[in-house]
Amino acid sequence: MQPLFSIKRLRKQEFLLQVHQNISNLPSFRKAVITIGTFDGVHTGHRQIIAQLKEEARRINGETVIITFFPHPRKIIGKDGNIQLLTTQEEKTELLEQQGIDHLIVIPFTPEFAEQTAQTYISDFLVDKIHPHTIIIGYDHRFGKNREGDYRMLEKFASACGYQVKEISERLLNEIAVSSTRARKALLNGETEIANELLGYPYFFEGIVVDGNKLGRTLGYPTANIEPGNPEKLIPGNGIYAVEITVNGECFKGMMSIGIRPTIGDSPRVIEVNIFDFDKDIYGQTVRVYVKSFLRSEEKFNTLEELKVQLAKDKEESLKRL
Repeated sequence: MQPLFSIKRLRKQEFLLQVHQNISNLPSFRKAVITIGTFDGVHTGHRQIIAQLKEEARRINGETVIITFFPHPRKIIGKDGNIQLLTTQEEKTELLEQQGIDHLIVIPFTPEFAEQTAQTYISDFLVDKIHPHTIIIGYDHRFGKNREGDYRMLEKFASACGYQVKEISERLLNEIAVSSTRARKALLNGETEIANELLGYPYFFEGIVVDGNKLGRTLGYPTANIEPGNPEKLIPGNGIYAVEITVNGECFKGMMSIGIRPTIGDSPRVIEVNIFDFDKDIYGQTVRVYVKSFLRSEEKFNTLEELKVQLAKDKEESLKRL
């Protein structure tokens, strides 16, 4: 089976997340403590579930297993082609590894998988493939054809199938839903600090450095024009931001503009980063931008000289906030 996506592994901690993409060839888990969900953003609410998962696994000397889906189920069931994600599958994998999860199972979410009955989902997938010791799941979790499966059905078959079911509280589930929605809205509205607080880390995205019109160089503020690597990844709203950017594993401070460049005549939406104290050629390279603080909205200036004066102020303010 071909990989669904490439994975960049972190090696900065002692954790080593094992990623499984072929559900027909899963290993034998040791007292698997599992939970199921999209975990988009792996934000502070999700991490409360992860803490519960890890605590239960420690208690029984078991392994933590998170089951997620690719592509996002809404693209298959809801026909939502414009979905904006806080994390790509690759980024989600990286963040879950940082949390010390033992196993991540990535289900290829196909129409055929979505059409299986809830009972088949339990018997043929959860029990036969994963053999869970404990399932930690929300009271409102739905699965199977027409979303007919729920927490009660999992409880009904628990004794016969040899697993336990533990409920994630309604309060925590509501908090997760609210956090995901608020983080998305905050990023689109320039409320970067709110979004980062909800996420528990600075929001980031990756892209390839592409050729631009070189106007920034003319003004004394050369920019790296960034083309996002995944069209489903949420890009913050238009405006000027203080950022950090990693290039070849090295981190630099900078300021970013997202918008249509109204001063020089409206253009397609572009992402430009002026990297401070940096003068290397990085065309074609993949960089990661950490969005730290919103500085101001995009403005139209009467002259390029006025824009240049404002850029100097933006740089000074960025350095203060970084």
